[in-house]
Amino acid sequence: MNRYLKHLCTLFLCLCCLLSVLPAAAGTTLTITSSFAGSDQASVTYSELLKEFEAETGYSVEDRSAPSDETWKAGVLNDFAAGNEPDVLFFFANSADSAPLLRRVVPVSEILTAYPDLALSEEESLRESDGNVYAIPVRPYFEGLFVNRDLFDLMNIPLPNTWEDLMTAIRLFREKDITPIAVSLSDIPHYLAEFAMLACCTADEYSLRPERLEDVPESWFRAMDLIHELYDAGAFPDNALTTSESITSQLFIDKKAAMQIDGSWFTGSLPENCRDSVMVMPIPAVNGGTPGVIGGTSMGFYLTRKAWNSTNRRDGAVQLLAWMTRPESISRLEYPDDETLLSRSSWNLVNESEVLLAPLQDDMNKDARETWLLTCIPAVASGSMTPEECWNRVFEKNPFTK
Repeated sequence: MNRYLKHLCTLFLCLCCLLSVLPAAAGTTLTITSSFAGSDQASVTYSELLKEFEAETGYSVEDRSAPSDETWKAGVLNDFAAGNEPDVLFFFANSADSAPLLRRVVPVSEILTAYPDLALSEEESLRESDGNVYAIPVRPYFEGLFVNRDLFDLMNIPLPNTWEDLMTAIRLFREKDITPIAVSLSDIPHYLAEFAMLACCTADEYSLRPERLEDVPESWFRAMDLIHELYDAGAFPDNALTTSESITSQLFIDKKAAMQIDGSWFTGSLPENCRDSVMVMPIPAVNGGTPGVIGGTSMGFYLTRKAWNSTNRRDGAVQLLAWMTRPESISRLEYPDDETLLSRSSWNLVNESEVLLAPLQDDMNKDARETWLLTCIPAVASGSMTPEECWNRVFEKNPFTK
């Protein structure tokens, strides 16, 4: 009888523990923000992972994700400033963008001290200036020149392996009423800016982060001149100064544009039937520039201090972080690994590149970056601002002060 009562008491205690945990999960809503949205093919997988997490744990998840652009970046930073940050965040790391967040997110080492059984990684490339790693990376990226190879083949135009080939292609496609390079200068001139810098600079010049305008190498001014030359040559859509990136990307997808400068995330917006006609190439160099690739690992998942300090949401937020960064989730969020021309050229671009450089803009503070990309680049392209005026405006913002 005593043994029976003992078992009964044990069962009762277990039941009490279970009941004390389940309602907490069932009644708790966790929040998450990411850039897995819009045309990013991984947005579907990302949503599936959140639903699976909810089914597995009993927690509800409110997803605040949106496509990555300057508006999204500003929204994330504003949420943190207003105390409205999510529990888990997918955002840039080890850059000027992440610097304002560091007091409001939790180092991976601190999480592991409290939850030693979790398999969370500390990626050395994401270590911040204070010595801590806060973000857990999910996937690498690259930026290169996307090419509708079928258009080049159809019109017997050489692929842009050299700068001379690129300028020839721009002229010939213009003659055939096909937009040479799909780009919007009004909202996403980012890739064009980096493209021009990489084309004109050596790897060392590109990697410089000068403190003064006087220390800016001549190649940086040449890069801005290059954007104006491309604009004058008719490389961009006629309405490049007013159109949007979504419209110009559709030109490329619809084979109304021959090329597009973009990142690996662009592969997800391409229909499957295009993937054997699209390839990715290095950015061709001009007079001593670097025929390299922009890429690396720049984003990861964070746990916010707000969630960490919450007795109701801390365990759930840690579980959500661990769920999104487990090997299975990472594998599912990575870019398609198929045998199409696009996939082969994409990974060859990274694997065979002698130079893999991080974007210049990632090291700029927000004000300087927005001045460079959204004010200077369109003005330099149209000829209403000189390269000298451009860099003077940028350096007035002390660009590389985080």
